[in-house]
Amino acid sequence: MTGLAILIPIALGMGLLGLAAFFWSMKDGQYDDMDGAANRILIEDEDDASEDWPA
Repeated sequence: MTGLAILIPIALGMGLLGLAAFFWSMKDGQYDDMDGAANRILIEDEDDASEDWPA
């Protein structure tokens, strides 16, 4: 029973820490542009494409 008295506050503290980290990342703008990074990997730059082929 004393193990639960130790583990429950630790689990609650870790949950609050994770929630605080999530809200901090939301405030910092981490999730503002969800589609930009996904689309950016599909678009090839013209400068990079010309370097791949030998002249």
